[in-house]
Amino acid sequence: MDRLLLAVAEEEPNPLTPHLSELIVGLVAFVLLFLFLRAKVWPMFEKAFAARTEAIEGAIAKAERDRAEAQRLLGQYQQQLAEARDEASRIRNEAQSQRAEIVEEARVEARTEAQRITEAATAQIASERLQALTELRREVGTLAVDLAGRIVGESLQDEALQRRSVERYLDELDGPRRQGQPAGTAV
Repeated sequence: MDRLLLAVAEEEPNPLTPHLSELIVGLVAFVLLFLFLRAKVWPMFEKAFAARTEAIEGAIAKAERDRAEAQRLLGQYQQQLAEARDEASRIRNEAQSQRAEIVEEARVEARTEAQRITEAATAQIASERLQALTELRREVGTLAVDLAGRIVGESLQDEALQRRSVERYLDELDGPRRQGQPAGTAV
């Protein structure tokens, strides 16, 4: 029976081992499929990979350019900020010097105005003093004439005589003062 099984086994093809014709057809089909894929599909894959690689490299290059531009803009911004700070400092210093000048001008103006007011007041006081002295002289003269008229016993009606008498009396009073001596002291 062993022989029988062996003979039957040799006559029937083994389902696990392919026939030579199937192997050749499979190999030819594989080679044709491989050539078709290599000729038609593989270039599309290569093109897609190249496009993707180019897109990635372009994005990296753009990112580098953007970073470089951002660095440049940051440098410009920092420079402008430093210039603005310098300008603000200069303006602040100018304002302080102008303030000092304005204060000094106001002081000078105030001193000038005070001096003018003082001079005007001094002139007014001198004018009022002169007016008071004139009024006082006239009244002293009138009183002196009245007193002299009472002492003498007659009226000194003559105005010219009266004026001369008053002026002589006042000159006598002013005489010692002009020489640096107080009135009423004899030399």
